[in-house]
Amino acid sequence: MGFLQTYARVLGLLAPDKWVAIGLALAALALAGLQFLEPVLFGRVVDVLSGADRLPQDEVWRQAVALLIVWGAVGLTGIAANVAVSLLADRMAHRNRLAVMHRYFQHVLAMPLSFHGDTASGRLMKIMLVGTDHLFAIWLSFFREHLTTFITGFVLLPLTFFMNWRLAIILLVLVLVFIVVAAFVVSRTQEAQEKVEDFQSQLAGNAQDALSNVVVVQSFTRMSAEAKLFGDIMRQVLDHQFPVLNWWAVVSVLTRSASTVSVITIFILGTWLHMNGQASVGEIVSFMGFATMLIGRLEGAVGFVSRLLMQVPGLREVFSVLDARSSVPEKFDAIDLPRVRGEVVFDHVAFGYPGGGRILNDVSFTAPPGKTVALVGQTGAGKSTAMSLLQRLWDPIEGQVTIDGHDLRDISLESLRRNVGVVFQDAMLFNRTIRENLLIGRPDATQEQIEQACRMAEAHDFITRQPQGYDTRVGERGAQLSGGQKQRLSIARALLKDPPILILDEATSALDAATEARVQKALKVLMEGRTTFIIAHRLSTIRDADEILVFDQGRIVERGTFEELVELGERFAELVRTQLSGAEAKKANPVAA
Repeated sequence: MGFLQTYARVLGLLAPDKWVAIGLALAALALAGLQFLEPVLFGRVVDVLSGADRLPQDEVWRQAVALLIVWGAVGLTGIAANVAVSLLADRMAHRNRLAVMHRYFQHVLAMPLSFHGDTASGRLMKIMLVGTDHLFAIWLSFFREHLTTFITGFVLLPLTFFMNWRLAIILLVLVLVFIVVAAFVVSRTQEAQEKVEDFQSQLAGNAQDALSNVVVVQSFTRMSAEAKLFGDIMRQVLDHQFPVLNWWAVVSVLTRSASTVSVITIFILGTWLHMNGQASVGEIVSFMGFATMLIGRLEGAVGFVSRLLMQVPGLREVFSVLDARSSVPEKFDAIDLPRVRGEVVFDHVAFGYPGGGRILNDVSFTAPPGKTVALVGQTGAGKSTAMSLLQRLWDPIEGQVTIDGHDLRDISLESLRRNVGVVFQDAMLFNRTIRENLLIGRPDATQEQIEQACRMAEAHDFITRQPQGYDTRVGERGAQLSGGQKQRLSIARALLKDPPILILDEATSALDAATEARVQKALKVLMEGRTTFIIAHRLSTIRDADEILVFDQGRIVERGTFEELVELGERFAELVRTQLSGAEAKKANPVAA
């Protein structure tokens, strides 16, 4: 996207406020006209006074007073128009900045995991905050200053040719010199500024990465190393930024020099024209005023173009995020499913990440409503990937996944995820109160329903012992709670949501034996009457599953009940023997364990 294209798109974002924008544009046109009139009126006053010896004194006074009254009216009207433009432009810029921020936030939240896996959350935050600040600054300066500059340059400047074309040529040359110099410097600095923006995004991403893993940074004494890495990137920012600043400092000096030369040239040429009867003293004064006004406008334009050049890479990052398309697009006529029965079918499903090999290949199974299906296998066998397809975090490259006979690609994402609940290995709590975390899946739940879900999840007692009970903040990622407490809150959250389909993704693998026993009790309550999928490495947790699917290298190689698979004596039985021998070893040598 080119420099001017980016600028045009920034202004195009104001489409919802187009009538306000049109009104501001008309006000800017009026302001430009009023500012154009001031040097004209000044020149007319000078002409009247310089010719006073040729007119009756009363006539001189009458003309001078009339011109002064008009001049005063123009000045007051200009002040009023400036106030109106400032107020309306401020409000419109603030309103649309927040609107774009809200749109960006919604868009990023809706993007699939493939997008978030490739982009650091710190970088996304930086793009949103910095980019919307740039949008605000451009909108505000456009309507307050630069629209008037454009009108002055492209509409009113030609009018000076009707006053005195010889003097007007000097103003035209001044504008053309500015345009040529600015275009040259933009071409020389644009690429460098884009690199600066990339390094600044790296700064944000690295800072977020280090802060979110501050425990690792401190325990591995990485403070100095992380600070050095941050400093190295910061130096690269400065190394690329300073040449850009130098170029624009040169432009500023050249603009001021050209402006000074223009004023002197107007004075010299005007004097010569006046001596030859081709320009009045008033015209010379008016053109001096035009030059002064134009100088101010051009200096403002130089500052604007230099700032815009530095802002364009950040704006492009905003637009690149907004333009990013989901890898799991929703059909315009997607079905909004009510509460489903819960029959899940994988029909010859295959999947592979873009640019990689297949992770799942020809996976087929049926989970009847209300039954429990366990997925086991070595790490990387495809268990979690299969459940990602059920949540439609990805789409299969072959085959289909259906719920109650509906292909997931035909269902709206909201209604699909409304019918599926997940209890993760990491409870993934927000830095909010316990109540707010519980209400995420069901915002309209009553306090009685919240407490009932927490009792069923064995969580109510420990919650009431917290300093503020249900209004206690849990800290970032639930840092104020133990692992078992967080997991029981996660189960209570799923109970409150009451989904017909449930996924337990290693829900107890990070817990000690005593805590796991309490959580397993809560999970049994949660699983009742729901189609449940259990991803587990601890095979003792899946003994009661209706069916166990054994994955190996992306395929289902065995299926059956726990007893059937043990009797079969193949892969699953080997996994059971391995875990049992490990448990026996721990009992025999508890110190070593």
